[in-house]
Amino acid sequence: MSVMEGFPPPLEKRVSLDNWDTPPFSRWSFQNIRRVLPTAAVRRGEGPVSVLQAAAGDLSGVSFETAEGGISTIAAFLDETYSDGFLVLHQGRVVVEQYFNGMTPDSLHLAQSVTKSVVGTVAGILIQRGDLDANAPLADIIPELAGTGYGDATTNHILSMISGIRFTEEYGLEESDISTWEKIAGWRPRPQPDDLPASIYEWIPQLPKARPHGGDFQYRSIETDCLGWVLERVSGLGLADLLSRELWAPMGAEYDANITVCRNSGFVAASGGLSAGLRDYGRIGQLYLDGGRGIVSPEWIEDCLIGDTERFVGDYRLQYPNGAYKNTWWIPDVSRRVMAARGVCGQLIYVDFEHEMVIVKLSTWPDFTNPDRSIFTARACQAIAQSL
Repeated sequence: MSVMEGFPPPLEKRVSLDNWDTPPFSRWSFQNIRRVLPTAAVRRGEGPVSVLQAAAGDLSGVSFETAEGGISTIAAFLDETYSDGFLVLHQGRVVVEQYFNGMTPDSLHLAQSVTKSVVGTVAGILIQRGDLDANAPLADIIPELAGTGYGDATTNHILSMISGIRFTEEYGLEESDISTWEKIAGWRPRPQPDDLPASIYEWIPQLPKARPHGGDFQYRSIETDCLGWVLERVSGLGLADLLSRELWAPMGAEYDANITVCRNSGFVAASGGLSAGLRDYGRIGQLYLDGGRGIVSPEWIEDCLIGDTERFVGDYRLQYPNGAYKNTWWIPDVSRRVMAARGVCGQLIYVDFEHEMVIVKLSTWPDFTNPDRSIFTARACQAIAQSL
């Protein structure tokens, strides 16, 4: 689509803070975040790369019934859902690895809210080690939260998004809190005149408590940003360095990743700023499938699979009628051993323990959320599991 092509690119084809996450510009920017936003490196270190054994496979002809009653195939699914990268691992081996839209094995692709599950994994490591008390009031960890809405919440509340904090997450709506987040975090130009808090660190204590903590699940990105702050305080490290030390280097990532950073405050976007390679996203899923390999505890993995459907209410049930959300992971069906990390515009890590399978799908949907595409994706994953 000639976005950012030419020296210089035509004005109408240039990516900016105003347009980078909207089509067609997102088709380029999701693989080039370092040229759009400030980032910090999540380094893989000097250790060996965790080997993913190749196994020849072709899933393109696998067919399945769509929600509308028609028949589709994996090839059609990939074509119709704006795919950039697609990886299927079975029993630790690569069955399918495909790239689209100019993406290559060493391209780093924005994960959006898949980032939450990566940050949640590090939280699980610190909790199981005893470095973080998940039941302690957050004000005990971050004194600045004393007397605020988050002050008497716990890490467990924000891990599973059941705090009572009011935060509206309606993408593309100027009045929504998520739009305010984008401006404060540096993902959008700040308004003029500028009356917003200086950073997300200053904004979190201002958010009001609208209900008691511990109620129904409500998806709010700010919960994971608060979690990132907690992890920084208990570890004494910036979040990018902590991700590297606890997860990226130990799991044997193939490439350095990066995560967006607010230019004026150093705030790291724990809720959605990670960019990494396709195979390294697969390694995260495989780490869970392998029981944690001494990096993540088996107890944490099991806890992530135990969700409460009674808390999982509203529109969330449209895609996952028997689903739940626990410890930053989606549980598509509590009766099955399946978990998923999901991000807007079609990002996915899907871990199926019963079928020993991991699926990674990186995409650039033209819309932030799309229930029909989400259901289409869920059915494709189920079809692949059955075929294997």
